[in-house]
Amino acid sequence: MSHKSLSSFFKKNQKSKIARISLNFSSLVLGLAVFSMLWPTKSFSQTTCPSIHVKIQNIDNSTGIIACAIFESKEGFPDKFMKMGYKVMTTQIEGKEASFKFSDIKPGTYAIVVIHDENLNGELDSNLFGIPTEGYGFSSGAEVKMSAPSFSEAQFLYTGGDLKLSIPINY
Repeated sequence: MSHKSLSSFFKKNQKSKIARISLNFSSLVLGLAVFSMLWPTKSFSQTTCPSIHVKIQNIDNSTGIIACAIFESKEGFPDKFMKMGYKVMTTQIEGKEASFKFSDIKPGTYAIVVIHDENLNGELDSNLFGIPTEGYGFSSGAEVKMSAPSFSEAQFLYTGGDLKLSIPINY
């Protein structure tokens, strides 16, 4: 093969190689486009799951934990919050506030009870007269009078979406 023949041979092969690379690249781009349309993705602009955000205020000290329970009905409210609550959460105390985020809550009527369980026994302790010796709080501003408030006094309507509640602790 002469020098001229070799030169034209490489040029032909070079063009053929470029054409193959271009075809392979086009196939790859097309494949990625199809794959991205079929692959489920979460957009960054989507919001997170609707939740009930509960902010607990006026915590006296950092001893023990704060427990927060959501009830769907009057059954067990508020005394049996650890066993009968629809959803129950606890958190360590840092400073004078705590917060909870309850997700996957269906729209409906609920009531919340919060206790400052200082001795970690899972109960709201009281003295001989039944007066609480640990902190407590209820949704909807329900107050303790001669006894704990009823479910209907503490109830609130949750329609979905994000709901922010603030519950002060009473001692």
